[in-house]
Amino acid sequence: MSIPGLRALLNAPDILIAPGVYDALTASIAEKAGFRAVYLSGAAVAYTRLGLPDIGLATMTEMAETLALIRDRISLPIVIDADTGFGNALNAQRTMRIYERAGANALQVEDQTFPKRCGHLSDKSLISLSEMCGKIQAMADARASDETLIIARSDAIAVEGFEAAMERGAAYIEAGADALFIEAPRSIDELRKVGEILGRRVPLMANMVEGGSTPMMTPEDLQALGFSLVIFPGGIVRALARTAEDYYASLRTSGSNLAFKERMFDFGGLNDRLGTDGMIETGRRYASGE
Repeated sequence: MSIPGLRALLNAPDILIAPGVYDALTASIAEKAGFRAVYLSGAAVAYTRLGLPDIGLATMTEMAETLALIRDRISLPIVIDADTGFGNALNAQRTMRIYERAGANALQVEDQTFPKRCGHLSDKSLISLSEMCGKIQAMADARASDETLIIARSDAIAVEGFEAAMERGAAYIEAGADALFIEAPRSIDELRKVGEILGRRVPLMANMVEGGSTPMMTPEDLQALGFSLVIFPGGIVRALARTAEDYYASLRTSGSNLAFKERMFDFGGLNDRLGTDGMIETGRRYASGE
């Protein structure tokens, strides 16, 4: 069965739910769970590969390497966090080319200064409207396929106010953005206004972060407000970090995994989910010339 392209999914009647992933294992588990797209979060890569917060420390190369490994493992559309494009318009063009070749179906680029920080942290700063529009145009010129989408993100609500964020969003559409992500609306009313003002022009993305600035809402409620895509970028890391903390505490206390075994896969269970037997059989057939 063919998998619909990301543009078709964003234009479908039902909102697209894209869970956050940070490596090939989490991506393959998300695919098996039945999701139709995944989101590769820069924050999640910083958390897991670097053990550091989302303050612009993960590099474009580290993101591209992670993306390529995920693309080798799954066939779902991948939306990738491109941060600020990792510099000026020329850097953003290079990011587009490298991410596109590595298998991205959409790049999310934002209007923060470099280095950026998580959209739900304070003390953010923005580049000018004209510079961001130029960056979007540069990325559009650099992509090899129009099916590689540009999702323009604005952090202006926290810096310049809601009306400025709406003005920036409209300008980013004119510059060539295929979808918009207005980061960190502070209320349901602001979410509703984003949908009313911008949702009729391009697909809108919402970001659900437990404990973040935006109220948690169901996908159905977001869809009713005009959103086409909702991401849960760091949820998997928060879930696994909590489990890892409990696991290591249990192992340290008890000296074995017996007390924790009901909360983990055994050796065979994990290999079942990795498809180990099938891969070994495929290798055997090639080796025997069958």
